[in-house]
Amino acid sequence: MPEKTEKKVVLINGQEIELNGEKNILEVAKKANIDIPTFCYHSDLSVYGACRMCLVEIEGRGIFPSCSTPPQPGMSIRTNSPRILKARKMVVEFLLANHNRDCTTCERNLSCRLQEIASRMGVEEIRFRERSEVLPKDSSSFSLVRDPNRCILCGDCVRTCQEIEGIGVYDFAHRGSHSMVEPAFGKKLTEVECLYCGQCSIRCPTAALVVKSEVEKTWEVVLDPDKFVVAQIAPAVRVAVGEAFGLPPGEITTGKIVSALKKIGFDRVYDTAFSADLTTVEEAEEFFKRLQKGERLPQFTSCCPSWVLFAERNYPFYLNNLSSARSPQQMFGSVIKNYITKFEKVPVDRTVSVSIMPCTAKKFEAHRPEFVSQNEPDVDIVLTAQETIKLIKSANIDFGQIEPQPFDVPLGMGTGAGVIFGVTGGVTEAVLRYAYERLTGEELSEVEFNSVRGFQGLREAEVDFAGKKVRVAIVHGMANAQALIRDIREGKRDYHFVEVMNCPGGCIGGGGMPLGLPDYPEVLRKRAEGLYNADRLSPVRKSQDNPAIKFIYQNWLGEANSELAEKHLHTSYYSRRRISNELIRIQEAKSTHKVDIAVCVGTSCYLKGSYNILQRLLELVREHELEDQVNIGATFCLEKCSQGPNIRINDQVITGVDEKKVQEIFEKMVLAQV
Repeated sequence: MPEKTEKKVVLINGQEIELNGEKNILEVAKKANIDIPTFCYHSDLSVYGACRMCLVEIEGRGIFPSCSTPPQPGMSIRTNSPRILKARKMVVEFLLANHNRDCTTCERNLSCRLQEIASRMGVEEIRFRERSEVLPKDSSSFSLVRDPNRCILCGDCVRTCQEIEGIGVYDFAHRGSHSMVEPAFGKKLTEVECLYCGQCSIRCPTAALVVKSEVEKTWEVVLDPDKFVVAQIAPAVRVAVGEAFGLPPGEITTGKIVSALKKIGFDRVYDTAFSADLTTVEEAEEFFKRLQKGERLPQFTSCCPSWVLFAERNYPFYLNNLSSARSPQQMFGSVIKNYITKFEKVPVDRTVSVSIMPCTAKKFEAHRPEFVSQNEPDVDIVLTAQETIKLIKSANIDFGQIEPQPFDVPLGMGTGAGVIFGVTGGVTEAVLRYAYERLTGEELSEVEFNSVRGFQGLREAEVDFAGKKVRVAIVHGMANAQALIRDIREGKRDYHFVEVMNCPGGCIGGGGMPLGLPDYPEVLRKRAEGLYNADRLSPVRKSQDNPAIKFIYQNWLGEANSELAEKHLHTSYYSRRRISNELIRIQEAKSTHKVDIAVCVGTSCYLKGSYNILQRLLELVREHELEDQVNIGATFCLEKCSQGPNIRINDQVITGVDEKKVQEIFEKMVLAQV
């Protein structure tokens, strides 16, 4: 007879639990539905074990943190012994002593992990003196607000930025009672390499890092009778907003969100899945042309603003490989300001474009100068899912009971392909659904490309398009993206198409979504399944079959990649560096403008005043309203350092330029050419 294998078990609160490869006691307890409170533990981050909130008592051994203690057969563990309860309560008191306690006016009131655990622990008074020093907030970013007075030194933001993003904006500074988490040298977020993705804020257990709110600004415009307020709702939002109202992750609440916005006062509500379809057509057509010519491959996606910003800062040599198609948010913003205003016969200056997004970086994207025309941004306000939830709650709407409403026409329809933009691999799958028919001339009957789905940090697939092999890669998390691009540059990997998303899981894991939990990866999987279900239930699953897409081309754009489409739906990218804490464009290649001006800001020229020359040229371009004809930026060296400051106008390098000569040079060499 075969030898009987002895079960490996532990006892937790007297309950026998079989071990099956769990890495720590916390995972074993979770399997048995025993909730051990945590601050610094996240299943998708490394174990830190600093907060000591998850202490347990092991018989015969003492007290240990459950997150960093591996289980061993025969252990007898107590999660709520008198010693443990006393120790946890003490931990909470220490944290509160070092924490701003203005809970009633805090952005995270009623959704704060520290507040929740203090209540669970029965903390009614704090025996330790509150910290008297008040540190300044950092509100410099369009996307996030950092308040060091609410930081509890859990290190979640530090590990998130290092491990998921591979950037490391934050770290611990100083010692003892002066210890704090901050960017390098105490700088603001706009002065370091922050991508505004909000991954730090979604894992922060307090309000030390929060989304920069535009809720009040939204109320101002919807209550103004002279404003025509148009909203677009991103695909990922529909499977997450319900979480704040007692619904499970992945439950589709699109109709309820539309209905709530209409009650609040929005005049029109559209689906960003429509502009995701528009992005698919424009990006896939662009990909088709590159593939036929064998140039500028691999084509990188450009839907994620954090990835685009990272590429502009770090990969100027790949900027021509990025798709020039705008993100769905910015495409719809352009459609609203340039087409819907005419369709609705409403002046542009009365129209307010509001996007409801899963992403904090979308706030930064909306302020990019490329997306401002005639001094009006294409997207005026960006609300994250978190802010949308606050907006609905502040309107006293019973979200659970509200009757759903449909999106407005004629641009309210999105396909299943547009909806899955919200999950990693979705952009690639939508493009493949288009590209297959475009390349083969055959109808695609089986639209699901399961090979590009999943949650691995990097996925690869090879798709056969009637004998044409197309190699694609999908990567999410900027740390994974950096490793992938390093391999591409070194010739270790070769692709035709690469999708890059900053946030784990894609947009469903955006920094503006409902707050993360220790088991956040499971939440992401449920949200993804919700989007895939929406795709399966969609009557139209390919972007090119969307009647609203056909309508917009027939009535406005003409055809994909047309001159009009290029103007309103595409953009260009620039190498970006910092001078005097300010982001500037670095000229790497000629643009399509009539005149290209590059000012050298290398050390020698910069010390001789080239930055002031750059600013003066920018002023002259604006004064003469030549933004569409003159492209101006900076370069790091024109190789005539001893003769600087130097500028280049098209192919001609001009040396010895000073502020007095700028006006004359501009009139002779710029105005004469435009």
